[in-house]
Order: sequence, then C-alpha cells, then structure tokens
Amino acid sequence: MIQRLIWVALLVGAAFFTLQAGEYSTRDILRQRSRRAQLQASIDSLQKSVDSLRRVERMVRSDPETQERIAREEFGMVHGDNEILYRFAAPDSSVATK
Repeated sequence: MIQRLIWVALLVGAAFFTLQAGEYSTRDILRQRSRRAQLQASIDSLQKSVDSLRRVERMVRSDPETQERIAREEFGMVHGDNEILYRFAAPDSSVATK
C-alpha cells in the first residue's frame, strides 16, 4: 500500500515537473501567448497610424486643395484677386520709437 502510494506520488510529481518545470512552463507559455496578443494589437494600431500618415503625406505632396489649405492655415497665404489680407502685428520692440 505505501509502496503504491509512493509510486503514485512519483508519477504525479513527474507529471507536474513535465508541465511546470523546464525552460518554458505551461504558465510561461500562456503568459507569452497573452503578451503576443497584446503586441499584435499594438502593431495593428501602429500600422493604422502609419497608413493614415502615409495618406496625409500623399495628399500634402500631390493634392493641390490640401496644399492650398495648408498654405492658408499655416502661412496666411491668399489666393485670387478678390481677397485682401490684413495682418496686425505687435510693434517691434527692437525699433526705437521717437
């Protein structure tokens, strides 16, 4: 009876060692799968961002409407003969007033 119990304990111990010990245990493999899923989701999100930025870059390089919009918003440029640009700036402090 005791000898049989010892053999069962050894078999259970060997099975546990097989599943949990070694370089990669079952818990490590499950953790790595979870981490892989997280990294894949991060890669997918970053890929969408890159695709969006490439689309914007292509529009900035080749779409005249986008280029004109940027020129108006960023640089205050105007287009056509019907527009008048008024720019009010603060006085230059380096110029002495009399």
